[in-house]
Amino acid sequence: MRHIIAVLLQNEAGALSRVAGLFSSRAYNIESLSVAPTEDPTVSRLTLVTTGNDAVIAQIVSQLRKLVDVVMVEDLTRGDHFERELLLIKLKIAANQLEPLTALVTEAAGRILAGSLPNFVVELTSSEAQVSRFIAHVSQFAEVLEVVRSGALGIRHGASSVALHPTAA
Repeated sequence: MRHIIAVLLQNEAGALSRVAGLFSSRAYNIESLSVAPTEDPTVSRLTLVTTGNDAVIAQIVSQLRKLVDVVMVEDLTRGDHFERELLLIKLKIAANQLEPLTALVTEAAGRILAGSLPNFVVELTSSEAQVSRFIAHVSQFAEVLEVVRSGALGIRHGASSVALHPTAA
């Protein structure tokens, strides 16, 4: 099963390398990984997607918690959460396909960031499945020149949060 794991980790040299090393040394696969600062500049939030059964995920979470730079670990998949992925896609398109492109982008709630025939850059933020469907649909009438995907980002639904200082509900 696919899991989204949120990790708060100290902004220290080598912290990300130690997390990646944990996965590498145990032959776990990271499908996607995103890291950015939080509201506290000394702490970053790492969101990673991996797969495994419950025992494997429990082992991953346990091992992550043992790393010195790790402040908090949470498997978001176990609770109600929002998940989004950012797609930037560069397309080469013929003039007669411009209308279907704009219709597809509008239908998917995306945006054309730059466009003049024949090249367009489109932005879409959606679920992983919807991003994949969008790429498949757009490739039927446009040449895909480049695809950049952020990988999944996740956040809990409701009052609880993966944060250093959670607020009371």
